[in-house]
Amino acid sequence: MDHAHDHTADRTTAHGGPAGASWATAVKATLHCLTGCVIGEILGMAIGTALLWGNVPTMVLAITLAFLFGYSFTLFALRRAELDLRSAIKVALAADTVSIAVMEFVDNLIIALTPGAMDAELSDGLFWGALLGGFAVAFLVTVPVNKWMIGRGRGHAVAHAHH
Repeated sequence: MDHAHDHTADRTTAHGGPAGASWATAVKATLHCLTGCVIGEILGMAIGTALLWGNVPTMVLAITLAFLFGYSFTLFALRRAELDLRSAIKVALAADTVSIAVMEFVDNLIIALTPGAMDAELSDGLFWGALLGGFAVAFLVTVPVNKWMIGRGRGHAVAHAHH
């Protein structure tokens, strides 16, 4: 997955520092993280449910895979931009950790608070409704977080310098 961000939408101050990020840039950065989170979370939930694991190990697996997939998208893009592996890992961690953490916290909180969702099977509409509804809310919460971070030269802005 490529990081095609609209750099023209962001502005810099007369001193060259970030003056804020556009909502479009924040949405793109958040969609990037959402993609990795959704893939990892669904895969983790599917594996844990299929293996008849309990709620806690299944959620741990899902969250771990969400971070893994979220980081991997950034890592692959940075490696394509010819950044060495060690530097690419550092940039990916700096670029995505807060965004993925906020998204995972909100999503999993919604799943945990939705009555019956933790006990729903993969074939239940409640399982998918809670999971996807949680991601929709998590997306809405994470966009302003990313906007704030990018506007201060943090988060996804760290990865921008290498594209």
